[in-house]
Amino acid sequence: MAARKRASSATDSEKPSPAADQKPGKNAASGEDFRLSPPKSGVILVISTLLCLPYLYLLCFHYKVDNELRRSILINGGLSLAGFFVTLRMIPVAARYVLRRNMFGFDINKRGTPQGENKVPESLGIVVGIVFLIVAIIFQYFNFTEDSNWLVEYNAALASICLMILLGFVDDVLDVPWRVKLVLPSFAALPLLMAYAGHTTIVIPKPLVSYVGLEVLDLGWIYKLYMGLLAVFCTNSINIHAGLNGLEVGQTVVIAAAILIHNVMQIGASADTEYQQAHAFSIYLTQPLMATSLALLAFNWYPSAVFVGDTYTVFAGMTMAVVGILGHFSETLLIFFLPQKIQCTEASLTYSFNSSACWHCEMSSPSSPKV
Repeated sequence: MAARKRASSATDSEKPSPAADQKPGKNAASGEDFRLSPPKSGVILVISTLLCLPYLYLLCFHYKVDNELRRSILINGGLSLAGFFVTLRMIPVAARYVLRRNMFGFDINKRGTPQGENKVPESLGIVVGIVFLIVAIIFQYFNFTEDSNWLVEYNAALASICLMILLGFVDDVLDVPWRVKLVLPSFAALPLLMAYAGHTTIVIPKPLVSYVGLEVLDLGWIYKLYMGLLAVFCTNSINIHAGLNGLEVGQTVVIAAAILIHNVMQIGASADTEYQQAHAFSIYLTQPLMATSLALLAFNWYPSAVFVGDTYTVFAGMTMAVVGILGHFSETLLIFFLPQKIQCTEASLTYSFNSSACWHCEMSSPSSPKV
């Protein structure tokens, strides 16, 4: 990410060797005397109000949602609110622990200022991921029975998200190369793809029906391949727009709010119970994601007191991929990721142009051998 610079091993090696052999005492490096800046509660209150009010209005007043379904959504919302306060309380605690392990960075956008010299705790997305999983697991007690058809897919979704949190934290600790990061989500998505029992069909646009000869086309395993690639894209896309305080978490909160509104609109416009349950399933995972992310945003908003790390970015991306796949609106999900798609295209074109320019310069250089 452009907005932070991790502490290098060379910096640590310059410290006196006796200190390295001792257990960390009460000093700045150990995090014992560290005091985290207070959360930006006013900013979060304004953001959450603007994003949540339209969703709550559609859910409670505008659409006639089944009472049992609305009850489950509100219970999930109450647990998510509890997760918000738990995350808000645990982030300062976790910040001290990661500082003890020298997991911190410097905000390079504030270089030359006193804030640019501050050690900012890294990888605080691990708190959001853990609280999210606890909230999602507790919610099973209130909504799913042992013979529920959705329980298998729900647990498979949590398995994929949990595996992605683990891999993201490993990345923060070991600094995994990008070529490996592109492969890791494929393995994390396997539990989800193996448990997926939904449709594998796509609706052909009406202007193309006369050419294809079908209104609905079953893609079979190709559709599952597409879902795996979608998980890879979403998992890495949150990290594409990074470099400014609060940008990674902010875009996640905005996309999560759009997903919630879309799901409520689909539930209210349909009379199909199975279709409504699929979109409610998506809400059950998106509400905890949004609530815990807002708590993290309170500390990550400018000037950032903590860094989220790749733990958060890959976790948030995988969660949104899961809700899009199991909510059966993966195509619509790509619309919500339109800024990331534009950035991906721009980066690909820039890389191709630079590669072509370098090849051209090398071939036209007088010192280069003629072919």
